[in-house]
Amino acid sequence: MRFISQIIHVIKKKQEKEIETEERAVDTHKNPNILSKSLSRNIQSVQSVLVNSADLVLREFSFGKHQDTEIKAALFFIDGMVNMQMINDGIIKPLMHDSQSSHKKGVSDIASLEEVKEKLLVSGEAKAVQTFNDIALGCISGNAILLAEGFDKGLEISVKGWQQRAVTEPTSETSVRGPREGFTENIRTNTSMIRRKIKDPSLKIKASTIGKRTQTLVNLIYIEGLANPDLVHEVESRMSQIDIDAVLATSYLEPYIEDAPVSVFPTIWFSEKPDAVAGKLLEGRVAIAVDGAPFVMSMPMLFIENFQSAEDYIKRSPYSTAMRILRLIAFMISVFMPALYIALSTYQQELIPTTLLFTMAASSEGVPFPVVVEMALMMMIFEILQEAGIRMPRPVGQTISIVGALVMGEAAVRAGLVGAPVVIVIAITAVSSFAVPFAADAVSLTRWFLLIMASVMGTYGITLGGFILLVHLVSIRSFGSPYLAPLAPFQNAGIKDSFVRVPLDDMTKRPQSLKPQDVVRQASPPSK
Repeated sequence: MRFISQIIHVIKKKQEKEIETEERAVDTHKNPNILSKSLSRNIQSVQSVLVNSADLVLREFSFGKHQDTEIKAALFFIDGMVNMQMINDGIIKPLMHDSQSSHKKGVSDIASLEEVKEKLLVSGEAKAVQTFNDIALGCISGNAILLAEGFDKGLEISVKGWQQRAVTEPTSETSVRGPREGFTENIRTNTSMIRRKIKDPSLKIKASTIGKRTQTLVNLIYIEGLANPDLVHEVESRMSQIDIDAVLATSYLEPYIEDAPVSVFPTIWFSEKPDAVAGKLLEGRVAIAVDGAPFVMSMPMLFIENFQSAEDYIKRSPYSTAMRILRLIAFMISVFMPALYIALSTYQQELIPTTLLFTMAASSEGVPFPVVVEMALMMMIFEILQEAGIRMPRPVGQTISIVGALVMGEAAVRAGLVGAPVVIVIAITAVSSFAVPFAADAVSLTRWFLLIMASVMGTYGITLGGFILLVHLVSIRSFGSPYLAPLAPFQNAGIKDSFVRVPLDDMTKRPQSLKPQDVVRQASPPSK
C-alpha cells in the first residue's frame, strides 16, 4: 500500500507539473512579451525587439547540469556599455569553469537561475527578469542578460562600464580656497561625491525614470528629518506628472517643476560643485540630479542666492560681505546704467554736471543717430559678440570677444556712428553683468525692458519699470518660499546670510523661509 501511495504521489506531481507547463504555454501564447522555456525562441524574440542593433552582442555557451544534461545559455549585452572584464571574470568564467569543477559542491545539478545567482555569479548585483521589454531596457542600460534553456526567467546582471569623463575642476564656478572637484555626466559619481560631503544615513536618494524614449535616471536628494516633508512631497508630485519623450539635461526638467516658467528670473538654482549642493541640502533644500548632466539643481531658490558664492563661507566674514555688496552694485549697474544714461542725456539733462554735459555733447557731435539708437546698437553688438564667444571654440571665442570688442568699438567711434560715452557705458555694463553669472540671462532681458521704458518716459519710465520689477519679484514663490525672503517678508535668522554674511558661529539657525524640520543649525556660541 505504501508503494502504491508513492506511485500515486509521483503521478500527481507529474500531472501538476504538466498542468503548470500548459498554463505557462497558454500565458506565453496570450502574452508574447513573456519569456518561454525555449532558449532558441527567447533568443529570436530578443533579437526581434532589438532588431538593427549592430552593437548587440550574443554569447552562447553551456554550463552546469540540469537532469544529467548541460544547460545551454545565452548572454546578451551592448558593446561599449559594459565592462568586459566583469563579464569574463564575473559571469562566463564562473558558469563555464567553476560549475563543472568537481570540487564545486552544490551546483552540479542546477534547478533554477536563483541557484546560479546565489552559488556561481560573482557580480555585485543581479535580479530576475521575465519580459522581453525588461530585457531590452536592461541591455540598453548597460547590463548583461543571462537566459538559459528550460527556464522561463532571465537574470539581469549589473556590468556597467562605459567610458566617462573624469572628475575635474568646474568651469562655471571657479574656486581659490575651496574644493575644486566638479560633477560629471555620471549620476552615480555625482551622488557619491555628495555622500562624501554628508556622511549621514538620513541623506536619502530616491530614483525615478523620466523620458519615454531616453529612460533617463533621475535622483531626488534630501536629508530626512531636515527637509520639510511637504517640500519633498511637492517636488515628487511635480516630477511624477512629467510626461515627455526625452530628458537630456537637468534643464529639461526645469520648466515642468518651477513655479514661474515665464519669468526672466530663475526659481531653481543650478551648480556643478558638490560642496555647494551639500550646503543647500544642509539648509533643508531638495536637490535633483540627472544622469548625463554635470549640473545638479536645488530648490527652493531665493533671489539673494544670485549674489552668493560657495567660497563666501570659506573666506572671512567682512570680505565675503563686501563681495556680496559689490555683486549687488554690479547687478544694479548692469541693469539700470544704459537706461539711466538715456534718461539723463535725453530728458533730464539738467541733472548732469555742466562740464560733463559739454564733454558728452562734444563726443556725440556729428553722430547721425539719436542716443537711444546708439545705445540699442551697441547693446545688440555686445550680445552678438558674447554669444559668438560662447559658441565658438575656446581659443577662437576669446579672440572674437577681445579683438571684436576693441576693434569694433574703436572703429565705431572713429567712424562717427556712436559716441565715446556710449561705448564706455556699454563696456561698464558688460563687465558688471559678468560679476553676477547666475542672473546673467535675467539681467540681459531686464536691461532691454528698462531701456525701452527710459526712452519713452525718461527717469519716470525707469522708476515705473523698477516698480514693476519689484512687484514681480515679490509675487514670485519658489516651492512655497517667498522669492525675496529674508527681506520680504523680513526674517531675522535669514538676514544673517543675505547681502551680509555674519561669522559662521553666529549663524545658529537655518533660513525660516525654507521651513526646515530642524531649525537649529548649531549651538549658540559662547560669550566672548
